[in-house]
Amino acid sequence: MKICVVGAGSFGRALAGLLGEKWGEDSVCLWKRGDDFAPLLCGVDFAVYAVPAQAFREVFAASMVCLSPKTIVINVAKGIELNSLKRLSQIADELRPEICYVALSGPSHAEEIQLGLPTTVTVCSEDEEAALKAQDLFMTENFRVYTGSDMAGTEVGGAVKNVIALAAGISDGLGFGDNTKAALMTRGMAEITRLGVALGARPETFLGLTGFGDLIVTCTSMHSRNRRCGILLGQGVPASDAIAQIGMVVEGASTARSALCLAEKLKVDMPITEAVCAILDGKASPKETVCRLMTRERKPE
Repeated sequence: MKICVVGAGSFGRALAGLLGEKWGEDSVCLWKRGDDFAPLLCGVDFAVYAVPAQAFREVFAASMVCLSPKTIVINVAKGIELNSLKRLSQIADELRPEICYVALSGPSHAEEIQLGLPTTVTVCSEDEEAALKAQDLFMTENFRVYTGSDMAGTEVGGAVKNVIALAAGISDGLGFGDNTKAALMTRGMAEITRLGVALGARPETFLGLTGFGDLIVTCTSMHSRNRRCGILLGQGVPASDAIAQIGMVVEGASTARSALCLAEKLKVDMPITEAVCAILDGKASPKETVCRLMTRERKPE
């Protein structure tokens, strides 16, 4: 078994540790920015990409020449590319259409994986054999892995929940309570589902680990960078300063804009996402956006 984890952030290191413990440290290598891809990726069975979503195209394009046609690519990033508005599987297909591509998603904070706490995720692929191989790769007594085939649903759920987590954090920063957060999460999932279905996803996907499971953990945990950034926004910190204080990539900030552009293109109503974008762009204060959301035209649920 030969595995390369591409990306040495917290999640990449957590997965490298998990895989090293299962398959032996000699079976796993970790690529860090600045390293040469060739000696690490040539001949690997699995290439696990753990780089920020907006960097995936650049890193995958630079590294894909080292990949064997038999290599299974597993991507753990969650986002929608700005400008192109493509999901990450679509970028991989554009650059290397013959590659076996798998998305790993679900409620899985790196800090808890590193501690060996019970965690459950889904590996999704349009290639059933690739999904089963990825399941076998990661499955341990503390890391349970399901398989799935709804790529659009898995990717939209994983990406847009970061936007709703920003909103949940903003609510916390404003001093609101559990009622508010429950409403944001529930109506946020309605937005996620509408966008996903418009992109060809199955509605039931959003009831699973890559939907509500990921949304719950990201909106409620202080491990969540998106929630912590939202708290700062709710307290009145400008977006650029809030992101700088987090000190790491806040995926929801870029995904909010790309998701809203997709929604406008597909004529999908996403008022919470629109409100988050207005706060990020300094066009409205958090309190103003709450008022607008609460006084929207009445309608059935």
